[in-house]
Amino acid sequence: MSIPPDPASAVAASTEARGSLRLTRNITATWWYVSIAVVVFELMVVGFLVSTLIEVGFGALTTAAVGVGGLLWWASTLVPLFDYRHRTADAPLVVRRRHLVPLVTAAAFGLGAGLATGAWVVGVLPLIQTVMLLNWPPGVRLRVVLAATALLVALAVIDVRVTLVEDPAEIWAQYFFLAVFLPMITVSSLWSWDVLAALDRARTSEARLAATQERLRLANDVHDLQGHHLQVVALQLELAERLMPRDAAAGMEQLRAARASVDDARQGTRDLATRFRSVPLRDELANAVDLLRAAGTEAEATVAPDASLAPASALGPVIRETTTNVLRHGGGRWARLSLTRTDGSWRYEISNDAPNGVPVPTEADTGGGSGLEGLALRAAEAGGALEVHREGETFTVVVTVPADEGFAGEEVAG
Repeated sequence: MSIPPDPASAVAASTEARGSLRLTRNITATWWYVSIAVVVFELMVVGFLVSTLIEVGFGALTTAAVGVGGLLWWASTLVPLFDYRHRTADAPLVVRRRHLVPLVTAAAFGLGAGLATGAWVVGVLPLIQTVMLLNWPPGVRLRVVLAATALLVALAVIDVRVTLVEDPAEIWAQYFFLAVFLPMITVSSLWSWDVLAALDRARTSEARLAATQERLRLANDVHDLQGHHLQVVALQLELAERLMPRDAAAGMEQLRAARASVDDARQGTRDLATRFRSVPLRDELANAVDLLRAAGTEAEATVAPDASLAPASALGPVIRETTTNVLRHGGGRWARLSLTRTDGSWRYEISNDAPNGVPVPTEADTGGGSGLEGLALRAAEAGGALEVHREGETFTVVVTVPADEGFAGEEVAG
């Protein structure tokens, strides 16, 4: 007799399917905030440089050339910045086929802009900023950015006091202030992303560990149960084999005892499965919502006050299976669950977003009693029915089962 999957196993299954580097939707949103902050600040520096050149009185051709070069440099930094999102500790510092063009672009822009303006900071900053976006080992990036910031401060002082002495120093000082802090702001933003990504991976590992421990505990229980009964059956069959030639009646008695031991083993396995399966439906729905939210889905559940009277043995597996279907087939933005009592029956409903082009579960998806076909069979066994609806980008599964007070006793905490 097979034992149905428990919620912890469902967490591990969904996590493994998404991959070790696949981050949740909430963490992904944080990445976009971080990356947008970096690129916007870079654009501010380029824009402020152009406005400074205009105020100081540089020619239109020089200003335009610096502005176009600055935009090209800004665009080139998007490559290492977006590569940083999925970086790993063992990845190389520089990926030649990905980072060579941004580095060359930064060096060329810095050289041209530095010669055109005569400012050391303008010549050095683009390359330093691009270098900050590379995959530095832990601890090294901090030392690099501190050294780079000290260099930019020194060059800014030289530019304001010596190189650009004929130009309004206060105008350049405003630009240099932004330029000097650009690498430091970039590194602090990337550091905050590293912290969030590490926390997300730790949460994923914790869920995997919890599921593994639960499976090991279940495996030990099954091993102890089946091992005991199999050993008894083996001894009874051996005794029956010895008795049959001399005393057929005694041998048959041992065979009947062996059959009774097999029945005991089956019942014990069934009881063990029931213990894992019979979780209160309110807890089942809470676990489903937590699982969906951990996957980045905006989920909420509505539960009737007397949900303890609903048939847990019938609806519990339905809740777990439909939650897995949402993780596997849903769009991942939202999900709504409800368990209500209407017209003498219990109604469980789950809706989620399923954009066009995203496959939805069908009877042919999985076999062995799972999928929509398995849900329909479970509902039919409980005297209920399964309904499936799709309206636009909303996919809904509704399961109704008769309200029977006798089912309330099946809810036994596992």
